[in-house]
Amino acid sequence: MTGYAKIKHKTINRIQDNILARAERKVLTHMCRRLPHWVTPDKLTATGMVGAVAIFAGYAASSFHLGWLWLAILGIAVQWFGDSLDGSLARYRKIERPKYGYFLDHSCDGITTVLLLAGMGLSPFVRVDVALFAVSGYLLLSIHAYLSVYTVGELKLSYLAAGPTELRIVVITMTLLMMVLGTKDPGWFGDISGFDVFVGGVGALFMVLFVAQTIITARRLADREGRPQANFDRDSE
Repeated sequence: MTGYAKIKHKTINRIQDNILARAERKVLTHMCRRLPHWVTPDKLTATGMVGAVAIFAGYAASSFHLGWLWLAILGIAVQWFGDSLDGSLARYRKIERPKYGYFLDHSCDGITTVLLLAGMGLSPFVRVDVALFAVSGYLLLSIHAYLSVYTVGELKLSYLAAGPTELRIVVITMTLLMMVLGTKDPGWFGDISGFDVFVGGVGALFMVLFVAQTIITARRLADREGRPQANFDRDSE
């Protein structure tokens, strides 16, 4: 699914080819039609951040009782509602503020990811160093996405047919498994649990995608701009 926005007087091609993109777009459009006028994009953004804080609190508090994981799941749902609807509502009502929206949306995305993984790192299921590794992978892939906006005019929002919504579903599924399995997992390699392996694997995948996309984009830019030709002043020899 492709859409367009303007940032810094450039046309940006938003590339979103994840599996659920088309169905999600229909749901969001349906919801936009029914939201009352007092609901604004900024309020939805704030709602998404409230959900992000709830995610962090739910995972962190699961050290005391596994029931707190329900708060994390609720936070994921609230964060999806606010994060997915703020831009959709602005476009539906034709009140977009492209530069402001772009800046605020992606800033909130970064904060949300840090809160989610920090919460997991404070839970009894994922080690802090593994969570930080996954954050590093996410931030690298984000850097590539934002550089691509400036260099090639594309904002890639999905990779390997998966985007933010699919990732949320995976996280919710993993959280339900945490509640079912509890903290009795003795670990696969010493104190490394199956959840550590999964979260670390996702972080590694992000890094691999960053390297691959960097190579692809660099080749595109080299082909577009050509290779520099050296000019020699023979008279100076």
